[in-house]
Amino acid sequence: MSCSPYQKLLKSSDNELKYTKALEYYEKGNYKPAQQLFEQIQAFFKGTEKAEKISYYTATCYYKQKDYVLAGYYYKSFSTNFSSSVYAEEALYLSAYCSYLESPRSSLDQTSTKEAISALQLFINTHPKSERVAECNKLIDELRAKLEKKDIDIAMLYFRMSDYKASIVSLNNVLKDFPDTKSKELILYSILSSKYQYAINSVYDKRRERLNAASDAYDELNAGFPVGEYSEKALAIKKNISKELGN
Repeated sequence: MSCSPYQKLLKSSDNELKYTKALEYYEKGNYKPAQQLFEQIQAFFKGTEKAEKISYYTATCYYKQKDYVLAGYYYKSFSTNFSSSVYAEEALYLSAYCSYLESPRSSLDQTSTKEAISALQLFINTHPKSERVAECNKLIDELRAKLEKKDIDIAMLYFRMSDYKASIVSLNNVLKDFPDTKSKELILYSILSSKYQYAINSVYDKRRERLNAASDAYDELNAGFPVGEYSEKALAIKKNISKELGN
C-alpha cells in the first residue's frame, strides 16, 4: 500500500485503471487498498454497469476488515440502491448480521442490540421465504437472551441495594417482556423475596397489606413450581409471612 506505484495510482485520474487494480487487490484479499480505490471511483461510475459491483465490493472490503459499522451501512445502501440485484437479499442479511456482531456484552448499553433485532426482523419481514430466516430467528433469540439477562441483572442489583420496590417493578417487567423466559422460577422467587423484604421494612400501617402481597407472590411461585429449586427457601419465607401476619 505504501509503495510508490500504489500512491501514484491513488493520485491518478485513470479511473478505468483504478477499477481494474481495485478488482485485482480484492481478488487477492488485499481489502484495504481495494476499498480505497473503490471509494475513489464510486461517483465516477455511478449509473453504469460497474456501479453495482463497486458498491457491493466496497461493503465487503469493510466486512473483511471487520469494520462492521461501515460494512453494515454499505450493505444496507446496496440493498436499497440495487434492490433488483441478485445480491440484494444477501446484502440486507449481511447488514443485519453486522448489527448483530456489533452487539456488546449484556453489562453494557444495549441500544445496538435492539437495533440489531430490528434489522434482523426487517430481513424476515421482507424475505419471509428466505433460507436465512431460520438463522435470523436464532440470532434474534440470542440477542433477546442478552436483553433479558441485562434486565434481570438490573433487577437483582436493586435487590442487593435494598431497593425492593424497584426490584419488584423490574422483575415484573422481565416477565412481561420475556414471558417464555427460562429463568421464570428464579424471577418469581426473587419477586417473593423482594415483596417480603419490602413488607417487613415498611411502616406499620402498610405492613399487613404488603405481607399479603408477598403471600400472593408465594402462591404464584408454588403454583408454577411446586417442587422446584427454590421451594424450600420459598416455604421458609411463607412461614415467616404467616408468623408476621399472626402477630
